[in-house]
Amino acid sequence: MDRIKGNKITLEQPTSSDIDILYYWKYVEPNQEAKKWNGPYIPEENIPKEEYRMNWKQEIVQGIPAALVIKCDDKAIGYVGSYWIDKQTNWLETGIVIYDSNYWNGGNGSDAYKRWIDYIFESVDIHRLGMSTWSGNTRMIKVAEKVGMKEEARIRKARIVNGEYFDAIKMGILREEWEEIQNY
Repeated sequence: MDRIKGNKITLEQPTSSDIDILYYWKYVEPNQEAKKWNGPYIPEENIPKEEYRMNWKQEIVQGIPAALVIKCDDKAIGYVGSYWIDKQTNWLETGIVIYDSNYWNGGNGSDAYKRWIDYIFESVDIHRLGMSTWSGNTRMIKVAEKVGMKEEARIRKARIVNGEYFDAIKMGILREEWEEIQNY
């Protein structure tokens, strides 16, 4: 796997420098704007940079990375990732985060997430892909809808963000739905 070229972005294996940049955005950058949207209800502990680097070596299956860096203008701006929910039923959860807010609202997230979903379905014999978010993250919901995901569950007032209750949202796409989209 070398690179996946999108219209606006490139997905690729991170260099050591890319990982350092993502570590900065995730743990060091003072404003932490992305954390206000990407699971703000999940407490997250800082981990050492070396442990963060080791996490990048994980694979979905042999030779298929669990995450790729998103690059735009030749710089690391975020990443796409996945992890198993249930190997027996071929169910992966997926996600995306763009840390650099200069690249928000310009189609970069939609481009990256579509390429990631396509790559997984093309590379792995997977039955379904899902994602989880909260009802306040309307941009992520729209990105998931653009790749063909459907809302599958809404758990009412299950997330607290800034002292306010929001619904937990589960979305997903089945292989046959993805294949149907490819035939258009």
